[in-house]
Amino acid sequence: MAEKQAVVSALKAVLPELSEEEIASKVEAPKDSKMGDLAFPTFTLAKVLRKAPQMIAADIVEKINQDGFEKVVATGPYVNFFLDKKEVTAETLKKVLKAGMNYGENSDGEGKNIALDMSSPNIAKPMSMGHLRSTVIGNALANLSAKNGYKPVKINHLGDWGTQFGKLIYAYKTWGSEAEVKADPIATLLKYYVEFHEKAKENPALDDEGRAWFKKLEDGDPEAHKLWSWFREESLKEFTEIYDRLGITFDSFNGEAFYNDKMDRVVKALEDKNLLQESQGAQIVDLSPINENLTPAMIKRSDGATLYMTRDLAAAMYRKDTYDFAKSLYVVGGEQREHFQQLKAVLTLLDLPWADDVEHIPFGLITFNGKKMSTRKGDVVLLKDVLDDAHELALKQIEEKNPTLANKEQVAEEVGAGAVVFHDLMNDRTNNFDFNIAEVVRFEGDTGPYVQYTNARAQSILRKAGVAVDTENITLDDAATWDIITALNAFPDTVRRAFAHREPSVIAKYALGLARAFNKYYANSKILADDENKNGRLALVAAVSETLTVSLSILGVKAPKEM
Repeated sequence: MAEKQAVVSALKAVLPELSEEEIASKVEAPKDSKMGDLAFPTFTLAKVLRKAPQMIAADIVEKINQDGFEKVVATGPYVNFFLDKKEVTAETLKKVLKAGMNYGENSDGEGKNIALDMSSPNIAKPMSMGHLRSTVIGNALANLSAKNGYKPVKINHLGDWGTQFGKLIYAYKTWGSEAEVKADPIATLLKYYVEFHEKAKENPALDDEGRAWFKKLEDGDPEAHKLWSWFREESLKEFTEIYDRLGITFDSFNGEAFYNDKMDRVVKALEDKNLLQESQGAQIVDLSPINENLTPAMIKRSDGATLYMTRDLAAAMYRKDTYDFAKSLYVVGGEQREHFQQLKAVLTLLDLPWADDVEHIPFGLITFNGKKMSTRKGDVVLLKDVLDDAHELALKQIEEKNPTLANKEQVAEEVGAGAVVFHDLMNDRTNNFDFNIAEVVRFEGDTGPYVQYTNARAQSILRKAGVAVDTENITLDDAATWDIITALNAFPDTVRRAFAHREPSVIAKYALGLARAFNKYYANSKILADDENKNGRLALVAAVSETLTVSLSILGVKAPKEM
């Protein structure tokens, strides 16, 4: 931020004992904007300079060069800087409009790859709301990675392997019907899966049957493989429809099955390091040298079948070989925290230098009416149904507000899907939250549609103006715009902070704050009045629209120009 650098440079000239980095780390925004735009606290200098902080602040103000600032004043132990609002406003608006959709980008990542393990639904089951968080958080983090100069690699690590498929194959062969599956593939397969678990409660021996069929699948049994391939193909068709509606693409659909022939490498690496131990017939790795509170990582069961851990280790190695990632992010629910601690511990015991680059990005649960969803119990809320409901609610409000809108259905889809995505990302990643569709798709309040509607309002103003903004000659002397200018100026740092904390909610909350600031300005200003500041006001409107559009795009939300 150029304004912060100007403050740092001015302070450095009168504080030679401090480095620019030390000064920059202390400069902050006052809690009350009436106190100034940036402030420098002097508490930590008291010991060095052997003076009271208030006296140090007064001395700095007396010596400092105030050129380029509206004023610099001492308020108790703080040196408060008031920026030249007219100049900062013009420079900020030029900067935003010149950058356009590239506003907020930086080159911190130097083009390095970041692998993101995200979404990862299980085949033979419909995508439920339980899959939403990993999908949209992962997508937003991928977009933030790109904005921060990295190259994201989005990996959909499909749940297409494991004992559950042995159970499903058994259920299909025992009481299933090919005609029934063909008529409605995913709903029928889910029904079989739920039925298996209900019957297994009465007859635990069914679990052994499921495990036996999965072992056949692992061993390449033709019938098992044919059924598994069919279930996978039907699932991907349905998943693709959902991803298209959310506007999300992937660089890889390599799921668990892809690593079925890549696990010998893992076992050999563990054997070479003498890390494998036998425990009740199973093969495990003792993790106590890394963390005595971690339970051992199981690599092979007593029947020789592999587990999630084995495949995740194979996947981690494959991804490092293939993508040479700077970071490998696993966007997976918080309930899997121990699994990823174990994964990282095994990689560390293998002396792999990139073990520290593996990060688990946990998140909280979505509940409906306070209840957790469960596929096994058949208690799921389908993502497709939620998107359909959101579309209808958005369409109803559009017809009330703008009945003559030409492309109502398309806008309703963008607003409905955007509302669902924004609501998820607006919440702090690790928090649990309850989902209420009527609250989510409102055009007022802390919602995605509110931000979209604000952007559409800005676009409407620009259309009514009917003139192009002159970005080279921006003058705007209006104190009422300062909150907006401050917010626009903060966007690049906000992008960095959101990525550093792996927290998309930082961007969502920023967008809400900017939208509120603009709507307050809109309600109290005659933007289209013909005077010397008109071009400046239109530049402000255009810059707000651009920044809202960029913010929404990071979150994976569309920004329709009319609503």
